[in-house]
Amino acid sequence: MGSNGAGPPIRNAPTARWRPPAPSRTPGEAVTQDKIVLMSLPRQLFLVSVLSFSPLAAQRNFPTPSPPHEVTITAIPEVIDAGAKWDLVWQGKENADGIVGTKDGGLLFAQEQSNHVMKLDKKGKVSIYLSAHGPGAVAIGPPMDRVLVVERTCTDPGDQPDLCKEPTGIAALTPGRILMANGFSGTPLGRLNDLVADRKEGVYFTNGPGPGSGAFYLSHKGVVSSIGENIRSNGIMLSRDEKTLYITNGPSIVALDVQPDGTAKNQREFAKLNGGVNGDGLAIDGTGRVYCATTPGVQVFSPEGKFLGLIPTPRASISTAFSGPDKKVLYAACLGALGDDGKEIATRPGVRNTAMSIYKIQMVAQGFKGRAK
Repeated sequence: MGSNGAGPPIRNAPTARWRPPAPSRTPGEAVTQDKIVLMSLPRQLFLVSVLSFSPLAAQRNFPTPSPPHEVTITAIPEVIDAGAKWDLVWQGKENADGIVGTKDGGLLFAQEQSNHVMKLDKKGKVSIYLSAHGPGAVAIGPPMDRVLVVERTCTDPGDQPDLCKEPTGIAALTPGRILMANGFSGTPLGRLNDLVADRKEGVYFTNGPGPGSGAFYLSHKGVVSSIGENIRSNGIMLSRDEKTLYITNGPSIVALDVQPDGTAKNQREFAKLNGGVNGDGLAIDGTGRVYCATTPGVQVFSPEGKFLGLIPTPRASISTAFSGPDKKVLYAACLGALGDDGKEIATRPGVRNTAMSIYKIQMVAQGFKGRAK
């Protein structure tokens, strides 16, 4: 089996919004860990990056998530039966993004605002699993099934990103937190989206929107390489044999050929998303089919890029993953949630609504067991 588990939970994570602790080194100083060297980043460069998504630039005009609605599942042969039903397994006022299954049939999800990686166990109980600096997505990979995250730090567009001086980065949280990368060619990484770990101890990740957005590869030696050209990236995923890399590109998914050193070439369109909607998180199953979270639901494609059908979701989906018994349960993280009063969680105008819900549904298809994601 590949890496599809996670280490023991940490129960004593703080609940307050993370603020940079008193550093044991000078900010911007080179950091070394297992021969991984982080680039020193000029503060002015980072400030330029975060200003591109400042609340002033966006005028704090945040959309309101649509309420849940009834959906009817149509059969997709060998994928899902007609009439299958989504079950709500979690909802809350803070987000649930970048989900990934665990060996024991549970699910990890990132909560940027609480600075936590949460775990939903196979019985439906949710608990704090790890702490991180504004985690936006979770992956699990070698060595030792370590938990990896994109750390968005204090760049939440609903907060004050124009005042944020802590660079975003890629970090390993287990067995102990290690900041693996926080820049590329002397510039900061900007707001990070998603990631997936390969078998060579490397990490593929995406960032954006804004200048410099795209896809990158972080090798086990700590070298960051840019991948592809003119990609409006979000979700990212590897094929079963890790010879193909999939990246969402607005209303399409592109594919690239993975090279022996982990970089990727030969960018081409893999599939157009049905309905012209933009793609978000990606997943694969045991036969190589590709699943893409979109506003109407999870779209399913053959290994050749043929559209097989839509699994509509009760709310707009942004992330999807297989887990559960025999990895035959599909989870979808969706925008919006109900509060304890049974009413839709709402925010006043100008305040970002981060409420989210997680649903699960029984599948005919089985998730890929060679990796967590």
